[in-house]
Amino acid sequence: MARPRSADYALNRDTIVRTAARLFAERGYPGTSMSDLARACGISKPLLYHYVDDKYRLLHEIAEGHVARLVALVDAVEAEDLAPEPRLRRLIERFVEEYGHARDDHGVLTQDVRFLADADRERVLTLERRVVEAFARTIAEVRPALGGAAALHKPLTMLLFGMMNWMFKWLRPDGRLAPRELAPVVAELFLGGLGAVPLGDAGTAPAARPAVLEIPPRAAPSALR
Repeated sequence: MARPRSADYALNRDTIVRTAARLFAERGYPGTSMSDLARACGISKPLLYHYVDDKYRLLHEIAEGHVARLVALVDAVEAEDLAPEPRLRRLIERFVEEYGHARDDHGVLTQDVRFLADADRERVLTLERRVVEAFARTIAEVRPALGGAAALHKPLTMLLFGMMNWMFKWLRPDGRLAPRELAPVVAELFLGGLGAVPLGDAGTAPAARPAVLEIPPRAAPSALR
């Protein structure tokens, strides 16, 4: 007979998932064992397996769950029906704030998604593509002239994600600046720079040289990492 679930099952399981995300982010997925997780949670391994099947299931849940929340965030901002520039500003600010709340989850996505099985990894990449395309599409609406032969919208998206992603490598969780305070700064920096990107003589993005960055379809999601 299956062991009955307690009234606080969901809360306990969420605590385990959050602890796993922290350990994976700190030690890496290969460097974290179920024994480590049980010890960090203050429970026995048999009790741990009452809540989770195995370590891989945790990795999959953390990675896919994080990107699914980012997709939902994009959908929520787009549902506000804002003009292109306010929409881009809102997307940047919301993502910086979300990364601040999900620092461990984002760390797992950055370093451990490669350990997912092909089918699971492809689902994560598909969700990531939706996020990247939403940002690139909005950037194109803000500066449509940059979409000439050089097609700068996608490289600019990659630059933006690079700025948002890596700020959490140096931003201390207990520091004087919180993500909510830095979010509008990131938006101002990018939007100010976006407006300063030069156009060619014909009023379009420079096209004399090869494209700045060739991004195969499978590589596009790397912007999130």
